[in-house]
Amino acid sequence: MKINIQKYIAILVLSLIVISCDNDSDDLTVNSDFAGTFVQKDQMGRPAVNTVFVSSSSKDAFNTTIPSQQGAMFQSMFEANLTGLSPAYANPGDANALGLTASAFTGLLATDVLNVSLDGKTTFFDGTNVLTGRALADDVITVELLLIFGGEDFTENPTLSDDNVDANDKDFSTSFPYLASPW
Repeated sequence: MKINIQKYIAILVLSLIVISCDNDSDDLTVNSDFAGTFVQKDQMGRPAVNTVFVSSSSKDAFNTTIPSQQGAMFQSMFEANLTGLSPAYANPGDANALGLTASAFTGLLATDVLNVSLDGKTTFFDGTNVLTGRALADDVITVELLLIFGGEDFTENPTLSDDNVDANDKDFSTSFPYLASPW
């Protein structure tokens, strides 16, 4: 399932306007006073990872754990869920196309952050570069399915290794902010 980024941005902007509006005023300025106590509610550095690998009873704990501590606290749960879910990791030593065993792969995934290359191509996966960021057109869910179910050469479990959504419903713009035009 592709996420329509424009819809989410529009909802966010509208929410900020509505939240900061004063009923006695026509002023639509956004309140930028960030004073107070803030609480981490959700982690979603890599789409679907939290959803798939964190057990229901551990969602709140995972979502409020700072990323630098997630690996140590949740890697074993991620590994148990991965090996229980994917036949591509059925045998000891099985690896994915990145050469990562279940333990190594879940060690990477359990720290739920979006890595970004500062000196190379920014992409989730382009055949060469892996997890160096995320471009708008990256097929993130298919890449994750391939790494979870595709085995060493992406050929294992082909029916589980693709979301069959191969493009955005509209072309992205060639100028900033690069999002597709609205309907």
